[in-house]
Amino acid sequence: MIPPKQSADFVYYMEQVLAVYERPYDERFPVVCVDESPKQLIEIKQYRSADGTRIQDSEYIRRGVGEIYMAFEPLAGQRFVEVKDDHKAITWVGVLANLLDGPYTDCVKMTVVGDNLSAHKPSAFYTVFGAEKAKAYLDRLEFVYTPKHGSWLDMAEIELSILQRDCLNRHIATKELLVAEITAWQANRNAKQAKANWQFTTKDARVKLHKLYPTV
Repeated sequence: MIPPKQSADFVYYMEQVLAVYERPYDERFPVVCVDESPKQLIEIKQYRSADGTRIQDSEYIRRGVGEIYMAFEPLAGQRFVEVKDDHKAITWVGVLANLLDGPYTDCVKMTVVGDNLSAHKPSAFYTVFGAEKAKAYLDRLEFVYTPKHGSWLDMAEIELSILQRDCLNRHIATKELLVAEITAWQANRNAKQAKANWQFTTKDARVKLHKLYPTV
């Protein structure tokens, strides 16, 4: 439930996101949704019975957390996933820089749709890179933030759910195995150019979510 005092903010950010989703595809100006999700690394203890059968114990060992960063371009059907050790600002900056230096090296400007966490501030580029390089990256980035209570507007969240369903719905013991599983999944999804069938528009929002709009 959106508190009344926050409804105007919600509507503003929601319509900003929806307007971006209505843009036609242009490889020079890609729209990329970015989100992150932690994956607990857990090793299940096993032992062999007297007859040599391998038996899984109920005990397990925590091996840390892998932070999964999902970058999803809905209109191109491409996603680029990285596994990091944390979700700090410096890590977020590195993920975006890798996109601009890698798959989007030829784009004019990349629009990034994501949440407005404290670690997701454009100014963080200046804490990682020198001023000239930081500005060069930021000149090629446009940030569009989802509203508070509106993470469902980020299509990267949909891809993370599919990733979880397809290959992460079990215990994974190491970061190396996590990366291997995600790499194989990414290659398969990208080869199929699996896109998102997003049909919720600003027009729909003004009808279906009209109660969220402040009364003038």
